[in-house]
Amino acid sequence: MQELTHYINGAHVKGTSGRFADIFNPATGEVQATVPLASAAEMDHAVQIAAAAQPAWAATNPQRRARVMMKLVGLLNRDMDKLAEALSREHGKTLPDAAGDVQRGLEVVEYCIGAPELLKGDYTDSAGPGIDMYSMKQALGVTAGITPFNFPAMIPMWMFAPAIVCGNAFILKPSERDPSVPLMLAELMEEAGLPKGILQVVNGDKEAVDAILEHDVIQSVGFVGSTPIAEYIYSTGCAHGKRVQCFGGAKNHMIIMPDADMNLAADALVGAGYGAAGERCMAISVAVAVGDDTADRLLEKLVPKVEALKVGPYTSGNDVDYGPVVTAAAKANIERLVQTGIDQGAKLVVDGRDFKLQGYEDGFFVGAHLFDNVTTDMDIYKHEIFGPVLSTVRADTYEDALKITMDHEYGNGTAIFTRDGDTARDFANRINIGMVGVNVPIPVPLAYHTFGGWKKSMFGDLNQHGPDAFKFYTRTKTVTSRWPSGIKEGGEFSIPVME
Repeated sequence: MQELTHYINGAHVKGTSGRFADIFNPATGEVQATVPLASAAEMDHAVQIAAAAQPAWAATNPQRRARVMMKLVGLLNRDMDKLAEALSREHGKTLPDAAGDVQRGLEVVEYCIGAPELLKGDYTDSAGPGIDMYSMKQALGVTAGITPFNFPAMIPMWMFAPAIVCGNAFILKPSERDPSVPLMLAELMEEAGLPKGILQVVNGDKEAVDAILEHDVIQSVGFVGSTPIAEYIYSTGCAHGKRVQCFGGAKNHMIIMPDADMNLAADALVGAGYGAAGERCMAISVAVAVGDDTADRLLEKLVPKVEALKVGPYTSGNDVDYGPVVTAAAKANIERLVQTGIDQGAKLVVDGRDFKLQGYEDGFFVGAHLFDNVTTDMDIYKHEIFGPVLSTVRADTYEDALKITMDHEYGNGTAIFTRDGDTARDFANRINIGMVGVNVPIPVPLAYHTFGGWKKSMFGDLNQHGPDAFKFYTRTKTVTSRWPSGIKEGGEFSIPVME
């Protein structure tokens, strides 16, 4: 069985803690590899190497740092298939979905090529008599990121690409469930010209996380995961004087107005609700239909599409809509929540409980589920399921639908489907959600805008990627300068004499 490593100072390094976690093949349920879980001492070793390497990297001019990102884009495109296959093997995503995971990270790397422009400071001459003022954006030092299992390529690149191009060193603690792609990305960064020690991958669990949060050399921490862990990391990191951004859970609503194109809305819900087996923080898990007639027309279109979904392993190629969930525990939690929905009175319109895939009975596959008549007091409404389960809530009016969406504790993403521009504009202006789609089901911004939710979906004051990333990974220093002015004498052409 393969034993994975850490990646420290430009080399694969075996773990020394003696602790390991199993990495499963989600399609078969078999253990395919083990990954070492770092001790605090191993984390400290990586941090010390990063701290020693970082000053020279920060002193490298931004244009040369950006060239590393430019080279990385080519390497990511070169190895796209290899990265996607490794990602699918550990996560369970279909190959096209895995390639999309890499692509969305690559797009942030492309944005980081513009670092020389994004890192420019400001200058004011003659701010006072003989006084000039200017500001500089300087690197923080050693930074760190704790990334989730569901996007093992995209989210690490969302963090380490801007951090590194700003002149920082970066410690990546990826999910122990699918760490192979983060290790491969570290190799590609050094192939692109990054000095050793600037990007290091340290695998681990809570011991490694706490070592990051408590280490006085690490200046900032980024996190994506569940809200309880986001709250813990945010409060603990801030208590240790770090700059912290944490992105938590989600329960994304899509409002369907009576005038919406029902075919378009149904297609959007199928892709956004069931893609990646629902294991996306931007998945639509609640469809809010305005009026019973709207709900009935929507379900008429939606039910056959959900029933026709093809579930299978990534090795089946493009003839699969989604694959297994990541672990047996994740599957059990989804099935538990589905049962609570039934017990609490929701109508299970599409029942995926008996789904079995021949030849993959031990895999972590979950059939597609579709509920109707879900109410806001039900567990399947309140909690993030993170599985292929879509809940339909019926609202009497647009104002009721808006209130339902706004009252939920999570505020990551939302969408409205309508043909009415006034309604769409009102929704976009009033909704208390961080990312909004108008006839767009998963409103993930492109790399040159920022990604971030509101309410209990986000802790911190700066979003991921886009301009906010360059603010998060730098400090501004302002210099006020005055040079004494003396008499400026011209050249003399006569022989000097004593006076």
